[in-house]
Amino acid sequence: MQTIMETLFDIIYLVSVITLGSIMISKSDNNRQYKLFGLMAVLLGAGDAFHLVPRIYALFTTGLEANAHILGIGKFITSITMTIFYVILYHIWRIRYSIVGRKRLTFSIYALSIIRIGLCFFPQNEWLKFNPLVLWGIYRNIPFLIMGIIIIGIFYSEAKKRGDNNFKYMWLAIVLSFALYIPVVLWANKIPWIGILMVPKTLAYVWIVIMGYREFKLQK
Repeated sequence: MQTIMETLFDIIYLVSVITLGSIMISKSDNNRQYKLFGLMAVLLGAGDAFHLVPRIYALFTTGLEANAHILGIGKFITSITMTIFYVILYHIWRIRYSIVGRKRLTFSIYALSIIRIGLCFFPQNEWLKFNPLVLWGIYRNIPFLIMGIIIIGIFYSEAKKRGDNNFKYMWLAIVLSFALYIPVVLWANKIPWIGILMVPKTLAYVWIVIMGYREFKLQK
């Protein structure tokens, strides 16, 4: 039953975010903000599919440990696409609030994303092992967490300053995504049930996509 419920959740999630993203890309005309939101949603779904589809396959066949190599490759790809997800979200922030300049901020976001992606390529991550070392999971997520903190801060600040009701909880959705992800990185190998936090973490990302899609629909 758990396998069936998890599979249904994953399929609904992937189809939903990719569909919403595709709609925004195809129907946003020349609106860069919504096009980027659509691209971000499709990237989210496509990136997660590299991990979730092999996981579904493993659950219905020989199990997770027997398919560790496929799952590891999927996690590697997802780690990279999630980094790009936040770079796109940063540019959405710039467009939405007509931000000009701030070159140091832009440099910081790109530098952190490059460091994060670079760390993902180190063999010490042991992507193909069922229980890789937690230490490198922490290393590669440090720049990712710093990126997240920066983006949380800038969205909170601008939405509050400009009375942006449609995106007033964007910062909270990002906070939840990281707050639910960090325990999984730290303890999921030793305490498997902590992995259930990936469900509400995923819903936090869906919330981000829905915020963009709702405004897109209001503008149509």
